[in-house]
Amino acid sequence: MKSLRFLSTVVLTFLSIAVFAQSKTDSIKVRGNCTMCKRTIETAIKVPGVSAASWSPETKILKVSYDTAKITNEKIQKKVAAAGYDTPKFKATDEAYNKLHGCCQYEREGEERLPVKGQKKH
Repeated sequence: MKSLRFLSTVVLTFLSIAVFAQSKTDSIKVRGNCTMCKRTIETAIKVPGVSAASWSPETKILKVSYDTAKITNEKIQKKVAAAGYDTPKFKATDEAYNKLHGCCQYEREGEERLPVKGQKKH
């Protein structure tokens, strides 16, 4: 009986370690400007495996918690880039970037964006 109890304890310990080892939180620099960007970025990664995401327009940092068994940091960055936003590993395509609202079109590396006359911030 003692050996069964010991074995159960060992198995439960290993299972709990395996579960916690799969959860990870990363901070990713994501180019963007406003609260509309925030909504678009966070919506882009509402996918299986991502449990929480929050992007700050002030710091340009996306904090994302995810299950490493279901999704990787690289796949998360690809999804953000597909929505039109540059990340450290992936640059958004010009097509995706150009689909962003005018106030969301941030200054890209090596490019200078001219302000649009009468443009409103969101």
